[in-house]
Amino acid sequence: MATNSSNVDGVGALNYQRAIDIARNTEGDLDPTVNEYLERAVADIWGRIGSEPDSYLLSKDEFAVFNFYIRRFEGVPQAQQAVARYWRHAHEPPVARD
Repeated sequence: MATNSSNVDGVGALNYQRAIDIARNTEGDLDPTVNEYLERAVADIWGRIGSEPDSYLLSKDEFAVFNFYIRRFEGVPQAQQAVARYWRHAHEPPVARD
């Protein structure tokens, strides 16, 4: 999970989930530090999808960030496929271990 050493609201370092929680609960302008962090995160995630368009599997936290910006990717087949792969994987039954 990506983190950033920047403190927001004096609480601590940002990670994907914390930044998304802040963004979802913000009315008005998003803190510039959080906005910059999320913009970099979605660009990094999109880059990973682009490098493996037929196989990249988003983590739960990556999916949260990507889903927050999903409107940017409307009609983009690689984005739709990445989201579909995430949901297929999320709904697979756990693998039994011997």
